[in-house]
Amino acid sequence: MNVPTPPRLLDLARTNLLRDEDTVISALEFLPMELFPPLFVEAFQGRHIETLKAMVQTWPFVRLPLGALIDLPHVGPLQAVLEALDVLLAQKVPCQVILKVTRSEDSERTRNESEMEESQSESEEGKTAGDISNLKLQQKRAVRCKLRVLDLRDTDHKFWIMWSGANDRGCTSSGRAPVIEPSSITKQHLAPLRVFTELSLKKRTLNNFLTYLLRWVEQRKASIHLCCKKLKIFSMSMENIVKVLSLVQLDCIQEVQVNCTWHLSTLATFAPFLGRMSNLQRLVLFPIHVSAFRKHEQDHIVQITSQFLRLGHLRDLHLDSPSFLEGCLDQMLRCLKTTLHNLSITKCRLTESDLIHLSQCPNICQLKSLEMIGVTMTDFSPELLQVLLEKVAATIQELYLDQCGIMDSQFEAILPALSRCSQLSSFSLCGNLLSMAVMEKMLRHTAGLSCLSQEWYPAPQESYSPQGVPLEGRLAHLRTQLLEILRDSGQPRIIRIFLSPCPHNGDDLCHHVEPIIYSYSTPA
Repeated sequence: MNVPTPPRLLDLARTNLLRDEDTVISALEFLPMELFPPLFVEAFQGRHIETLKAMVQTWPFVRLPLGALIDLPHVGPLQAVLEALDVLLAQKVPCQVILKVTRSEDSERTRNESEMEESQSESEEGKTAGDISNLKLQQKRAVRCKLRVLDLRDTDHKFWIMWSGANDRGCTSSGRAPVIEPSSITKQHLAPLRVFTELSLKKRTLNNFLTYLLRWVEQRKASIHLCCKKLKIFSMSMENIVKVLSLVQLDCIQEVQVNCTWHLSTLATFAPFLGRMSNLQRLVLFPIHVSAFRKHEQDHIVQITSQFLRLGHLRDLHLDSPSFLEGCLDQMLRCLKTTLHNLSITKCRLTESDLIHLSQCPNICQLKSLEMIGVTMTDFSPELLQVLLEKVAATIQELYLDQCGIMDSQFEAILPALSRCSQLSSFSLCGNLLSMAVMEKMLRHTAGLSCLSQEWYPAPQESYSPQGVPLEGRLAHLRTQLLEILRDSGQPRIIRIFLSPCPHNGDDLCHHVEPIIYSYSTPA
């Protein structure tokens, strides 16, 4: 017979409190810390607006991860939270860290409360007794409130899960906030409230939630810092982008991703905002359209590349179809202030001079990932790739040189450097036409790379007819030869062969041949 598990005392207390809103609001000042999160969740989901307001004003944690609870389009509870913050901000007593109160500290608390009452005495004249009582109650809540960060991102579900269970880590035996040194209160008292949100600008106009939030922040700029770590732009007018960014603490942004096609002049307009993102770590730019008439374009390029001088934390740089860099790559490389970990330059034309500057750039010497898909190198000197690969051989883990028009002579030049890439784990050459003889050399040179686990190669030139048609019979024979080469190396290995074009571009025409697998059983 199954005996139902009886409800915990905390669950019963929470349920009983919410039955009477007046009771729960009056009890918040004395409510144990561990009851706040589960009670807040029920109040938020049950839309107990007045309870929510009071709980925000007495929130005993530094951070309120509200985004995990928001259920759009129902914005009533969210508006209640913002209205509660308005009350705190209007009193000019920002949410602050409050000392843990014990009996020995009662006199200090009384003195603090008296000072607050005196400072408000003039403003209280003419008010009703109820108004004065309500004001004093709000002041007490403001004093206890520890909230410094309102997080509207869909994160930190663990916070609510932890506090809704029996886990009471992080609180003292009294359930109050831990003791804080008085010196830290001043800093917290003066610091604006930080509001974190996700900014994904997808439409020509802002959605209702973001419009409401931005209007709320704009009216309180002196007291609110709007922060986001990841900024994604899919489709929005530059006018609206400028409006949004003017309200954001740009030095909080760590990642920018532009997923729409901009004109070079549009990117130049965005560039000054980019330069103010001093903590930016990752930048992803999708196609930038360059007009046929190049008047003023050089000025735009200088305006864009010069902003890299201000990005002292940039580590990942991804440029898709950056046609404006042809012949100008050195301008950007000279402005880099940090050592890059990941560099991706894809689907564009570069000059031989660009590749020379890239191979000589000191900021790529610790690259972990290099992606140059669709950058035609057919006419480049074979030694250029060799110099580039030698520059990154000690650290490179991922190397993608798909659809670069690499010829046998160029690839043979990089084989010695390739065999020294001891950290290489992923390597792709799809979309290049290489002979069977060069592929055999390559497989033997890379046999000693113990970290190499993902390999993508083009079918050898001999797999095609003179007209470029794949010959299934000949390809099967070449697969047998490649398997023999893998056996000779003596290392377990899986290589994947692709008929042109390159698979990484999502082209439906690409034909993936079954992987060639060599494995052996280790003797017992």
